[in-house]
Amino acid sequence: MSNIYESAATTLGLFNSPCLTKVELRVACKGISDRDALSKPDPCVVLKMQSHGQWFEVDRTEVIRSSISPVFSKVFTVDYYFEEVQRLRFELHDISSNHNGLKEADFQGAMECTLGQVNAHLTEIVSQRKLSKALLKQGNTAGKSSITVTAEELSGNDDYVELAFSAKKLDDKDFFSKSDPFLEIFRVNDDGTASLVHRTETIMNNLSPVWKSFKVSLNTLCSGHHERELKCTVWDWDSNGKHDFIGEFQTTFKEMKAAMDGKQIQWECINPKYQVKKKNYRNSGMVILTLCKMHSFLDYIMGGCQIQFTVAIDFTASNGDPRNSCSLHYIHPYQPNEYLKALIAVGEICQDYDSQPINQLINHVSHDFAVNFDEDNPECAGIQGVVEAYQNCLPKIQLYGPTNIAPIIQKVADSASEEMHTKEAMEYFILLILTDGVITDMADTREAIVHASHLPMSVIIVGIGSADFSDMQMLDGDDGILRSPKGEPVLRDIVQFVPFRNFKHASPAALAKSVLAEVPNQVVDYYNGKGIKPKCLSNFESSRAFSP
Repeated sequence: MSNIYESAATTLGLFNSPCLTKVELRVACKGISDRDALSKPDPCVVLKMQSHGQWFEVDRTEVIRSSISPVFSKVFTVDYYFEEVQRLRFELHDISSNHNGLKEADFQGAMECTLGQVNAHLTEIVSQRKLSKALLKQGNTAGKSSITVTAEELSGNDDYVELAFSAKKLDDKDFFSKSDPFLEIFRVNDDGTASLVHRTETIMNNLSPVWKSFKVSLNTLCSGHHERELKCTVWDWDSNGKHDFIGEFQTTFKEMKAAMDGKQIQWECINPKYQVKKKNYRNSGMVILTLCKMHSFLDYIMGGCQIQFTVAIDFTASNGDPRNSCSLHYIHPYQPNEYLKALIAVGEICQDYDSQPINQLINHVSHDFAVNFDEDNPECAGIQGVVEAYQNCLPKIQLYGPTNIAPIIQKVADSASEEMHTKEAMEYFILLILTDGVITDMADTREAIVHASHLPMSVIIVGIGSADFSDMQMLDGDDGILRSPKGEPVLRDIVQFVPFRNFKHASPAALAKSVLAEVPNQVVDYYNGKGIKPKCLSNFESSRAFSP
């Protein structure tokens, strides 16, 4: 039986898999047509990637109100494979002011390219390349609007920092009310250009705004270099999109880190024109950094947090008779099936963080049962033990339907709920679901996921086979936020769905890298949201070494 495990591991290249290059894509548009004589567009860009001739949504930018030349703060992060042709499609939509979904949006045009085109000439030294093209409307006719995509290779530092800003005594730019301020943070690049890092929300009618905290990677903020210049600009928002400049200041992440000791760092907000024209000019207000908090995934792991890994395998009849070579569960003596490939690729990573060299394996059909048939002890010795239990159970079960996954999510959520009450970073739960078809209990699944989003838990769903998984995009919601049937939104994003077929011809171990990429951030987001620090770090936190 170990031959199956070793064969799958070798096929996946787990012992010699090359590193992926991650690339950040920034998007800006120009020349978008006005919606009508009285209103400007509210643009949003959707990024899609092509797989097997079909486009599927990867991510989307924020909606910028009343803008014909938007610069989006949302950054797309994608894996780059030099040896593959990765097709991208950027779609521009004018979103209705009353709804952020695409159903009622006006399609403004699209641009298609390959990631290699955007990413041309990236070298080992971090550099930037831009690709600008006209947006094509229906029928591939070019309009007046264009899109610019800037690519940048990541430096490898994926730590996240949480920042929060406020301001006081800002200049009043409005005649009949107070200013409506928002803050933009730019990273100054080696070539002197500036990249937008973050744009806060607008606080209406307030000269002393308190903006919401936000998280940003050190890659995005400063390319991992703590002394890189950051330019911060405060604006007074106007509904016509022609925002009034209030002032600006320069800083570095190195300077911001002083706030980690609980201090408030503040800067004078300066309007250079006022400095020249006004004799007694001092500033246009003060901007204060009220929070700078940073804990990494490894901080929690080294502090004793354990990953509890659970696997659920779909044994419904649609997989086919395991004795038939056409079955998705067919066990070839030396060639692993897709279930095994996905299981080993993801499980090999997760088992290293498990509290014991044991991984739970719970199988789900219309109900759940232990694949090792031991309900009192449904655990297996590592991924190899899971593979052996999977192979042993196949001749002993009868496959049938439907494909319901809400019960297994609820079962793991029950365990995660017990951990939540400890108020310590002790255990985080990852549920890997391998299924061959569209789930039949979507409403219950959405309800279960919304509930689980409050718990120390993540859900990874891998679609096996050639079924139509398009309905699975419901798990992202119409406006990018998953909601329960009653309309309750998820507290945080905990679900990652990936069709295995998208990785059939990808680089070795690409599946594991893709589906697990968000888990470290999900772990940190959960504990940060609860105000739970890594254990054994109380003396280490304020004196933590940051190497640029």
